[in-house]
Amino acid sequence: MNLRDDWNFRGLVHQTTDVSLLDRLSAGGVTAYIGFDPTAPSLHLGGLLQLCNLRRLQAAGNQPIALAGGGTGLIGDPSFKDVERPLLTMDQLDANLEGIRAQLEKFLDFSSSAGTSRALLLNNATWLTTISLTDFLRDVGKHFTVNQMVAKESVRSRLERDDVGLSFTEFSYMLLQAYDYLRLHVDYGCSLQLGGSDQWGNITAGAELVRKVTGHAVSGLTSPLLLRPDGRKYGKSEGGNARVWLDPTMTSPFELHQFLLNSEDELTPVMLRFFTFLDHESIAELDDAVRREPQHRRAQRVLAHSVVEMVHGVDAAVKAQRASDALFSESIADVDEATLLQIVADSPSSTMSREELRTGVDPVEALVTTQLASSKGEARRFLEQGGVYVNNRRLEVDQRVDLSMALHDRYLVLRRGPRQLHLVVVV
Repeated sequence: MNLRDDWNFRGLVHQTTDVSLLDRLSAGGVTAYIGFDPTAPSLHLGGLLQLCNLRRLQAAGNQPIALAGGGTGLIGDPSFKDVERPLLTMDQLDANLEGIRAQLEKFLDFSSSAGTSRALLLNNATWLTTISLTDFLRDVGKHFTVNQMVAKESVRSRLERDDVGLSFTEFSYMLLQAYDYLRLHVDYGCSLQLGGSDQWGNITAGAELVRKVTGHAVSGLTSPLLLRPDGRKYGKSEGGNARVWLDPTMTSPFELHQFLLNSEDELTPVMLRFFTFLDHESIAELDDAVRREPQHRRAQRVLAHSVVEMVHGVDAAVKAQRASDALFSESIADVDEATLLQIVADSPSSTMSREELRTGVDPVEALVTTQLASSKGEARRFLEQGGVYVNNRRLEVDQRVDLSMALHDRYLVLRRGPRQLHLVVVV
């Protein structure tokens, strides 16, 4: 399967400056780049598609350049942002770049054994923080009109709002990114820039600058943004604020696994294409599973396992899968303490004294105390119906909750029905 057929199947192309581009990429030998934003010490799930795209390009015999935005990060991309980003110091950016560099190395081959397809990791601070202001204005700024820049949708969307303006600092971002493309073309023979569809204005501005300065035609390609049914960008956790990160210290492999496992049925077929390297036949089979048996969430399980394995390794993926399986099975007793706390991290919690549990707590009282039941009568009915569990073992009406049930000698996971959990911490 050549790259053109694969990318068409996966729906990876949203806009392109050149209809023959996929054929050239299929033949190999193209140098292409994607810029990565260093405003945090980790890339987030929303950027995973671009990592996968660079990997796909390299596998087809092209040379990928991962451009870390140490220079543009000092400004911040205003594209489709509601407000101006906080400005970071160079020390903050350097620290963030170290974390991102390690993540990029998991996806791309930077070794000399890759030959002409060897990936490059560059930092645009190398040229953006050394060029003088007057040289930049004379050599770059003169090629752009304000009318042209204002017409870009990413800029116009901010200018048309009464409550938020656009600083000159942010307005200049388009020129900085265009200069990146020029330098990469002149210094490394780069002829393609990729990005999300929100980067189209910046990408075409760069291509135009390269044409004006060198007379060479270069290309741009964007991929669709992945949006959830409510319009939020994919890659944010419940509530829409917290990012889902690729750094395991910021988002654990289990949390990443659960986030993907809970993906909406409408999005899962798209994510299997974007975020995995499964063959087309396997993806089509999983598409069918989503349509025919959505309750089994088979496609989501494959997606979650594949992504966690790709980002964090086989062992982390297996461990996250086991923890996920343990969430509603008796194997919850076998997981380590840290994983157990991740499993119940979103559940309400309360405490019970060790002395109280030594003699045992009436199950009805336990349900009312933990607010899994609103009254003793309701609690008794839940117990009689067999819908109450401690550590995923059914709790009988006359069975007291005692210390012998505690996991790691200090935790009891009470559950009513299929999903209402409550963590009891023994003190």
